Amino acid sequence: MTRNASDYSLKFLGTGSGGQPDMGCSAAVLELNQQPVLLIDCGYGTLSAYQKHYKRLPQAIFITHGHLDHIADLEILTVQARLQQHPAIRLYVPLNLITLLHQRLATYPGAMAEGGHNFWQSFQLLPVTDTFIHQDLTFRLHATRHHQPGSSYALHLPGVLFYSGDTRPIPEILCHELSGQERIFHDCGLQPNPSHTGLDDLAREYPPALRQRFVLYHYANEQAAAALEQAGYQVARPGNSISLGTESNA
Repeated sequence: MTRNASDYSLKFLGTGSGGQPDMGCSAAVLELNQQPVLLIDCGYGTLSAYQKHYKRLPQAIFITHGHLDHIADLEILTVQARLQQHPAIRLYVPLNLITLLHQRLATYPGAMAEGGHNFWQSFQLLPVTDTFIHQDLTFRLHATRHHQPGSSYALHLPGVLFYSGDTRPIPEILCHELSGQERIFHDCGLQPNPSHTGLDDLAREYPPALRQRFVLYHYANEQAAAALEQAGYQVARPGNSISLGTESNA
């Protein structure tokens, strides 16, 4: 069956930055006809939001980087999956991040009080480098600028979406590696720092035609969201489901 970009949407479970809990930790779900295909990141609060909306545990997750606001709920997920005897959850992790992920989450002695469980038993770890295939979709990875080389990765489904993860501006990727059809979901707050893009960075680094395809997330609070909108950008909020084939969102 031929699928069109209009069949896909991106459901935001949270859109906030790690230090500001008001908007929830940034995480989103690629959907096909409103059904979940792939969860992007799993920070604190993400699992609860996912279960509230979909009434089940995720079946596949992609991790952009190893900060706890993007991975913390994996610890809760491994326990819930074990208690529910859930099939192994596919966990797509960029190769460079596996050691960090193991050190941060999998080395705690006794993943469950009852014993007999280790963190990785709940997951099918799938190391990824340049590309990976999930549900007959070929995704691409792009290393982004996140204060340390090789520490954060964007997720790209050609012709459908580009999800930046945490990053400084990346015009070398967005101006040269995309097909021209993707909706671009870009990390952006009001102020820049060594890990994140700021509002003024966008106009300096990206041409107007590209910026028209942006949807911004990973900002501090509702006041920041309103300021980004006043600057002319579409902004994702928790609960938004954004069609990847049109300019509309719900």
